[in-house]
Amino acid sequence: MTDKVIENNQAAVMGKIISGFTFSHEIFGEGFYMMDVEVARLSESYDIIPVMVSERLIDVDANYEGEYVSIYGQFRSYNRHEERRNKLILSVFAREITFVDELEESARTNQIYLDGYICKEPVYRKTPLGREIADVLLAVNRPYGKSDYIPCICWGRNARYAGSFEVGAHCAVWGRIQSREYMKKLSEDQLEKRIAYEVSVSKLERMD
Repeated sequence: MTDKVIENNQAAVMGKIISGFTFSHEIFGEGFYMMDVEVARLSESYDIIPVMVSERLIDVDANYEGEYVSIYGQFRSYNRHEERRNKLILSVFAREITFVDELEESARTNQIYLDGYICKEPVYRKTPLGREIADVLLAVNRPYGKSDYIPCICWGRNARYAGSFEVGAHCAVWGRIQSREYMKKLSEDQLEKRIAYEVSVSKLERMD
């Protein structure tokens, strides 16, 4: 049963470690830490992806900045309470880490597969230039009754298709994890730059 649940959330990223380790939390004596990995896009820009690692998987006292790694795991979420509201925090939970000498140009450095359920009405819209976009929030089951809530963004035909899905629809998505900067309005005259993480969907399939 557990293996089947794990199969519904598979993420693989390859890139360069660009930060040290920051303590996140401890469970049953096992410490978990956060680090940032820079993952190249085909467009020659980058996504900065937060990765959660166990101290049993890597030496968190060492300095690995500038090292290249291949990481396999899951894209997970949790709610952090701040300023009287909950904020959805997303990161790749590493199950395996391998150090690599360099990244081949042909390597697929950012892949994700999710099998879950629509848990919020999809939002379909068009940009001023006419590009079709749909925002989808996918609930992906985890063992022991937990779920991860993963924001996904669809484009073109996939956006039109996703826009017709009802809450509770079972679907699978394939794509990549992306980071995106945006400005958060804190007050009438105060803006703050923040980073959102989401799955950019390349393929979408209805499962029910």
